[in-house]
Amino acid sequence: ILEHPAGGYKKIFESCDELAEPIPAHVSGKIPAWLTGSLLRVGPGLFEIGDEPFYHIFDGQALIHKFDLKDGHVTYYRRFIRTDAYVRAMTEKRIVITEFGTAAYPDPCKNIFSRFFTYFQGIEVTDNCLVNIYPIGEDFYACTETNYITKVDPDTLETIKKVDLCNYLSVNGVTAHPHTEPDGTVYNIGNCFGKNMSLAYNIVKIPPPQDDKSDPIEKSKVLVQFPSSERFKPSYVHSFGMTENYFVFVETPVKINLLKFLTSWSIRGTNYMDCFESNDKMGTWFHLATKNPGEYIDHKFRTSAFNLFHHINCYEDQGFIVVDLCTWKGHDFVYNYLYLANVRQNWEEVKKAAMSAPQPEVRRYVLPLDIHREEQGKNLVSLPYTTATAVMCSDGNVWLEPEVLFSGPRQAFEFPQINYKKYCGKNYTFAYGLGLNHFIPDRICKLNVKSKETWIWQEPDAYPSEPLFVQSPDAKDEDDGVLMSIVVKPGVTQRPAFLLILNATDLTEIARAEVDVMIPVTLHGMYKP
Repeated sequence: ILEHPAGGYKKIFESCDELAEPIPAHVSGKIPAWLTGSLLRVGPGLFEIGDEPFYHIFDGQALIHKFDLKDGHVTYYRRFIRTDAYVRAMTEKRIVITEFGTAAYPDPCKNIFSRFFTYFQGIEVTDNCLVNIYPIGEDFYACTETNYITKVDPDTLETIKKVDLCNYLSVNGVTAHPHTEPDGTVYNIGNCFGKNMSLAYNIVKIPPPQDDKSDPIEKSKVLVQFPSSERFKPSYVHSFGMTENYFVFVETPVKINLLKFLTSWSIRGTNYMDCFESNDKMGTWFHLATKNPGEYIDHKFRTSAFNLFHHINCYEDQGFIVVDLCTWKGHDFVYNYLYLANVRQNWEEVKKAAMSAPQPEVRRYVLPLDIHREEQGKNLVSLPYTTATAVMCSDGNVWLEPEVLFSGPRQAFEFPQINYKKYCGKNYTFAYGLGLNHFIPDRICKLNVKSKETWIWQEPDAYPSEPLFVQSPDAKDEDDGVLMSIVVKPGVTQRPAFLLILNATDLTEIARAEVDVMIPVTLHGMYKP
């Protein structure tokens, strides 16, 4: 395991400037001729406004990055997304809108009465869309996890408009990890107020591009509703699973205290992070619903407590649903360890903090669809290739135990990707991920979920981003293609950042395109051919 005593990783959490125009990259190796398109990524790019710092990794202002590939040449471009949060901060030279882990304070120049009223005007929700970018219809949207998404131009990186999903759907927000079908239909999940004011979760469906060129968002609808384990406290949801015929929703013990959210918000200094709490009694609940028509299936699947951010994939097989997840053991919230002060510490301190954090593990859970009460105490899972179990308990709950696909102390396989176009919701073999070493991203991994074999790409003092898989045009096998990742080498004097292109089969390097600017951490993104 690589150590990072020089602490170069701190540089990926530092502010940078946007670029006036695309800059050429220096290419070594040979970029495949068929690889022409844009790699689009988003992440935080501004970590303070004047002398006011942002405190959490999810607070930095959204910066959109683009590597363009054409005829073996590469250019790099980046721009801040002109969100309300960003524009107002630039105008007033202070943090105006409360972010995930940083509270905004009323304007110090206003008098005491107008300041007092600002506190009680209710919640101004952030539109800082730094988490992901995805297509809806013919358009591209940058997003975070609130009700606001931001339409951007994928060519010029210009900000087009802010869209409030509450105008079209009854959800309080949606995740930054929608699922997309081959025809362009988009599904997502968000919490909402269900029957008699209790909390629930809605799966929403946005139709594919429309013949009359109208906006598909206007035709979006709620497809199915999942109940909440606690009436007034929804769980934090970051992603969900989808097979050919089912939705899989994993409800974790990390809860949003809605009452706290609505009441303390108007009182000085509350932010989103302050409103999370853990339910140390509930463990983790799995929920299923059918897709067409959307109907909730009332099986009570339960297991021990874990945090979940990213589903890898799930699929149906012989009456079972196989669900592969990047988990973090326990009910302590992982985001508590992602304050910038934590990840900017010296290496020994970083390691010490990670010792007390939840432990990462890639797990496979198997959910039986055919359940009979009389089969108490026996393992209902008969798939020959997995050790995951599901046992009917006397109270009617089905208790799940996972098969561990990957585990290493404080070594996470995270930001998972698959050959999504061909294998989303289907029986698959390969997952690709970003390796986190005590929360520091320092390697690219490939995992064979069937044999548990792993491959790794790593260089000393190099910090990659989530690897995106792009299938080669004449692909025969699932892993015929390339992985694309933005890598930063802060210790290098010339060209400290590059686009890395790896052969997805064995993680050998095909090419790199180096640029003469630092690139801060990016979270998620997409490849646009």
